[in-house]
Amino acid sequence: MMSKSFTLIFILTTLLLFGCSDTSSPQKESTTSANDTYSITDFADRTIELEHAPERIAALSNGEMDIIYALGGELVGRPNGVSHVEATNDVTQIGSTHEIDLEQLTLAQPDVVLGHAQMNLKDIGTIEGLGAEFVLTQAQSIEDIQNQIQLFGEMLQKEDKAAELLATMDEQIKQIQANQPEHKTRVLLVYGAPGTYMAALPNSLSGHLLEVAGGENIASDFEQLEAYPQYAQLNTERVIEANPEYILLMSHGNSEEVKKGFLKEMEQNATWNNLEAVKQGRIEVLPSDLFGSNPGTRVTEALEILAQLFAETSGHSAQ
Repeated sequence: MMSKSFTLIFILTTLLLFGCSDTSSPQKESTTSANDTYSITDFADRTIELEHAPERIAALSNGEMDIIYALGGELVGRPNGVSHVEATNDVTQIGSTHEIDLEQLTLAQPDVVLGHAQMNLKDIGTIEGLGAEFVLTQAQSIEDIQNQIQLFGEMLQKEDKAAELLATMDEQIKQIQANQPEHKTRVLLVYGAPGTYMAALPNSLSGHLLEVAGGENIASDFEQLEAYPQYAQLNTERVIEANPEYILLMSHGNSEEVKKGFLKEMEQNATWNNLEAVKQGRIEVLPSDLFGSNPGTRVTEALEILAQLFAETSGHSAQ
């Protein structure tokens, strides 16, 4: 009788233990789920809370688009115009940082939208009203682009891939700078649109790249424009005094039209013909996808183009 009672107690105790074990599992899963939430801080010093790596991302500019794909991500919305990322050919075009196409953006149903830290501050309420987080960045230097890569790596939870991209970029920049000639090419870097021409200053991304690539920006001490502090009004007298060896043109639109218009402007002042750049035929239009806006991870390609131009100029100067 005692043996039967002992057996019954043993069975009941075993079942009770298993029952306790079963009820503890769901509590552990809930804790793990809570720990999956993480936050990132964008360039506008805004903290964005994320429950998981976003899968539906829209970008308003090419640099951000490039970085997302370089990290192994994808977009459901991309900026208007021709894209150098072949995988985005069929992705919905949603406008730009200057003008967002809200209808197309709404159709894309993004979880996260990538915008500009200054130009898109006014759009935060609108984007959040669509049910999306708005992550704001900007790029006026290589360091800014590297910080974008790191931030988007955190957002996508691809920190290792971001570190890999940054290491490769650092090595490429180091090699470009190691091969620079001692002579610094004097450069006038012009941003143009039909009828409007401005000199790029060192605090602009293109001006920064010019100096990193070994050039000397002749407009470095020009007075910045109030509306566009990265640029200055062209001062013909000071340009002629500095006598640039290269005149480099950038634009968002039709580059050849910009060059044609700029040459016409020069014809109106015969003294431009005395510039070394004009006499040597060194007036170049830079690729708009690398210099018209943030090129993202392709910033090293932009540096290589400039470094090659300056190396050729240095060779001519040495002869």
